Amino acid sequence: MKNFENVRDLIYIHMNNKDKYVLSYGIEFNEFLQVNSEKIPYALLLQHKFDHTHFNLHTRLEYTDREQLQILQMEDVYGFGDFCWLDFEEEASLEQLDGQEIAELLYMGHFKDHLHIPFYEKLNNQFVYLAHDDGWYNKIYYRSWTDFYHTLGVVISNKLRNMKGKSFFSFKKKKEIPQIPLEILQKLESYMKQGMVFSLEKPIKNRSQYEIPIWTLGDFYNMDEMYEEYELLQNRIPDGKLLFDRKNSEWQVFVN
Repeated sequence: MKNFENVRDLIYIHMNNKDKYVLSYGIEFNEFLQVNSEKIPYALLLQHKFDHTHFNLHTRLEYTDREQLQILQMEDVYGFGDFCWLDFEEEASLEQLDGQEIAELLYMGHFKDHLHIPFYEKLNNQFVYLAHDDGWYNKIYYRSWTDFYHTLGVVISNKLRNMKGKSFFSFKKKKEIPQIPLEILQKLESYMKQGMVFSLEKPIKNRSQYEIPIWTLGDFYNMDEMYEEYELLQNRIPDGKLLFDRKNSEWQVFVN
């Protein structure tokens, strides 16, 4: 039932605070990298189909530098199938990894799961990015939850800004859409822990504001099942909404 064209119109978020990761649907690699590229000097590739890489003999794994990462950002990452990587700070740090740590990395790339919370002092990594059909099923570990909220806030505002053919954005006097502030999204944390969706597919818009309905959906690992559940409930009264006030250029959140 996979309809990838709909991915941009719906964001599903399920937070796992204990294990420091977020399961998501609707956020793609290029969107993630637009927000976080400055924090990723190198990427150690665990699963990929990218040709422009370096090879590390110690780990037997390929990696990219920042310039190669910019090329990767333009690739059809969705077409890779499995796409898994983590950032690291210095090339020399790969030589310091021991056999157990390398085994854990290989396990993550294969199973998209961790044996231990995957933040390595030697690598000083901020993220671990595990995807299958990128944008359809993504599992991202965040060392800092601030980075997660920042990413989500920028991605949603960018999606609105990039929508084509929407009358809300066709006025002669266009206003910038700021990212959603961290403190606004934090109010939705309890909902995101349960699994929730932001629907950009059926927004409520007029000349003064733009509303994004949100629903608590539940805990899903299978995104086909998640989307089927979303299609059943989208006519239900939303559990809340994100509201962007055009006059004041401010975001607000309301929950039932």
